[in-house]
Amino acid sequence: MDKNHLDCPYPGCFFCVMKEANPSKRRTSIMKFFKDLPSQDDEGQVLAISGLWNTAMAHPNDPEFIDLGIFECMSALILKGFKNRRWLSHDQNIYIPYYAAHIIGSYTMNMEEFAERAVQAGVITPLVELLRGRLTWVEQRVAVRALGHLATYDSTFPAVASHGEVLELSMELALSSLEIVYTHFYQFVDRRLSYHCDLLTRGMGGLEMESRKAEEWASQLQCWSLQLINCFAFKSEFLSVVCKPDFLVKLPGMWGGLVNENSPAGIGLLRTICHHKLGRPPVANCPSVIEALCNIARSSDDWQYMAVDCLLWLLQDSNTRHKVMDKAALALVDLAELSSLGDHKKLGDSIANVLLQDCALPQVSIRTMLTSHTKELLDELTSIRQRLKWEKNMPKEDLHIKQAASLVVKLEGNSLFSSGDIAGAASKYSEALALCPVKSKKERVVLYSNRAQCYLLLQDPLAAISDTTRALSLHNPVNRHAKSLWRRAQAYDMLGLAKESLLDAILFINECSQSTDPDLCLKQNKVPDYAERLVKKQMHAAWLFKEAALKHGGVHYDGKRGEAYVREGDDSEWETASESEMGNEEKEETNDDDSEWQNEDDRKIKYEKPPVFKA
Repeated sequence: MDKNHLDCPYPGCFFCVMKEANPSKRRTSIMKFFKDLPSQDDEGQVLAISGLWNTAMAHPNDPEFIDLGIFECMSALILKGFKNRRWLSHDQNIYIPYYAAHIIGSYTMNMEEFAERAVQAGVITPLVELLRGRLTWVEQRVAVRALGHLATYDSTFPAVASHGEVLELSMELALSSLEIVYTHFYQFVDRRLSYHCDLLTRGMGGLEMESRKAEEWASQLQCWSLQLINCFAFKSEFLSVVCKPDFLVKLPGMWGGLVNENSPAGIGLLRTICHHKLGRPPVANCPSVIEALCNIARSSDDWQYMAVDCLLWLLQDSNTRHKVMDKAALALVDLAELSSLGDHKKLGDSIANVLLQDCALPQVSIRTMLTSHTKELLDELTSIRQRLKWEKNMPKEDLHIKQAASLVVKLEGNSLFSSGDIAGAASKYSEALALCPVKSKKERVVLYSNRAQCYLLLQDPLAAISDTTRALSLHNPVNRHAKSLWRRAQAYDMLGLAKESLLDAILFINECSQSTDPDLCLKQNKVPDYAERLVKKQMHAAWLFKEAALKHGGVHYDGKRGEAYVREGDDSEWETASESEMGNEEKEETNDDDSEWQNEDDRKIKYEKPPVFKA
């Protein structure tokens, strides 16, 4: 034994064992360490556990420790924490159940074989007890993560589901997680458990970092709960529990926030539910959920396509189509010319085919039950598709004439707008759209975006959202037309939809940072004041802890629906595609605006400064 072994104050120290040169002795010693550790009360155990945690995070697919009994050891340590509170409170043992559950989750996230070994080792019972809240929310977070991994595999899901309370517990946790973290940690600085602070910041930060990480972990607690629920939602026998109306209506609001944007959260679970025929009727019976899906479908949300999928499945189901058609059509018609969305190719064609499927039926169809506005939208969609077919056989000269006529009418609209006749300008843009060839996408992007600005000034945010969404769908690349993003952000703000407004505003700033257009590019790399104000306002309004803070106090929130950022205009004149683009739609768009974005600071915009969230 070398000198380091002799100097170690802890007999059988894990780190000393790991230094053993003889592979056979090393394996035997590690196995003995895992077997003996739960029965020992030596100080310094947390050092070994944290070392194992680091190894599990770095090498989750390495089978060595799995074969030597790490799952049995971690399971026993968690149970020991429940039974022996004196041991748990001694030294730094309070950290051990957290690390143990985290180790289980890390080793089971990729390998089904490891998950099977974990179940055989009896990890589920202690994990369920952590999920139940036997310790604190910090341990709940890693327990629901580990259970979510175990529930992912067909071979281990039954073992998780055999604990009947898991689904109900995870649903309760998804609903209450943000409030739990706010009231048990975030709200009162002087009541924060020191080991929570250490785990959150790894001892590297102060109050600000603790609070920021607490928000991130709260979001993960909710999203990982939803991931566990999602595993149950794939099984038809559990849908009746998952589809409780009080739970469904909350799902669209569970979005992970900006701190956890990689998780589909509530919309991901809704997509799983809507994919199953038994899940669609409960969703269709929740008007607020359908409305939320429509908003997400017409937003800059990374999971936009999931909302579109939900709406399409609901429309394709004869049992739910009539319930959702009026609401869904309002959103999907605006997306009917999407070329693609992520990996979804020709998505616009799929949307149009689903919306118009009743038109091919000879018998009396669902159309008789639709509102007049929905019928008008479907007729408009039919007309656009027919025009596109006609234009394919139309001489190029005729197409040039149509586009030239459209341009003349658009310029008339610009003139009317400049003179203050906003309604007249909107009417002219509608006339120009009717003349403009359907394949002239760049010009139509401009027309829709210009008309959207008219609707903003006319206080019609729903119409503005419709037109900006159409412009964004037609634009290449999709959803990247900066001025339409900005106008839709304003429209969503007028409706009090903070998340949708925030995502559009952030993407607008991102587009400005990459733009070569002198009217859009950021001057001196500085975000425009008007955009910064809106982002700050919406980050405040969409703050993950806002509802909990309003309920329990500790924060001043003074935002009012639709107030504080309804601009009279965006100080841009009207966008025009240059005449040289006529008949040459394949060229890259260089500048679709004939004026500047200026004098933003001259606008007197009422804006409540975001409060400092104090304990």
